[in-house]
Amino acid sequence: MWPILVCSIIAIAVFAERLFYFHRATIHVGEFLKGLSNLIRRRNFAEALHESAGTPGPVARVIHAAIIRHDAPRAELRDIVQEAAQLEVPKLERFLPVLATIAFLAPLLGLLGTVAGMIDAFATIASSGGYATVTELSGGVYKSLLTAAAGLVVATPTFVAYSYLSSRVNNMVHDMERAGIEIVHMLTESRPISGIISFQPPNETARELEHARIYNPEREKLRELKVKRVKSIALGCCSFSTISIVLLTFLTL
Repeated sequence: MWPILVCSIIAIAVFAERLFYFHRATIHVGEFLKGLSNLIRRRNFAEALHESAGTPGPVARVIHAAIIRHDAPRAELRDIVQEAAQLEVPKLERFLPVLATIAFLAPLLGLLGTVAGMIDAFATIASSGGYATVTELSGGVYKSLLTAAAGLVVATPTFVAYSYLSSRVNNMVHDMERAGIEIVHMLTESRPISGIISFQPPNETARELEHARIYNPEREKLRELKVKRVKSIALGCCSFSTISIVLLTFLTL
């Protein structure tokens, strides 16, 4: 029971810390970009840098990294935004593996307690010469049920918290991608037009902007690993419940 209690305390602490972090880091991306667009359109980059530096969160830091190099070519700006977003992703995913581990470990600890309770019950039967009353067996059965329930009580909300925080991370990454695309577009559109006539088709800029979406293959692989981890946790919980039911049924026969 004590290891399960420790896991519950750690899970609560991690969830509270991440929830507070996401609350501080979340901003209204549309309004923030709208305010920056007015400054960038007037080429007031000093004020835009001040606004982005004073705004908390990974979205503002990605925008700040792009505004610092506002004179760079479009391709280089895309690389800058992508690199800045890659540096922010580990900060968003901090401590999430701890929650996933607790969600998977708590049912196993409960199963261990169930096995220990059954060992205690069978030891009681053995010490009584093969015969034992319900009162004598109740201690081991009680321990089995208590640890099994405690493991599930800790694992279930931890799994829900992990899924919720993972969705917040995905939303934040989406906001960074959107902000990166918009800031690259705003910085390139705000540049003074040269006297050279361009024969580029009108839809070429839109096509280039569409392909400018930040895509990180490593992050996509991490996302797939998260999905597999969630499936394994759910499978482990189901297996634990099935094994516990079978063992307790066998004990009551």
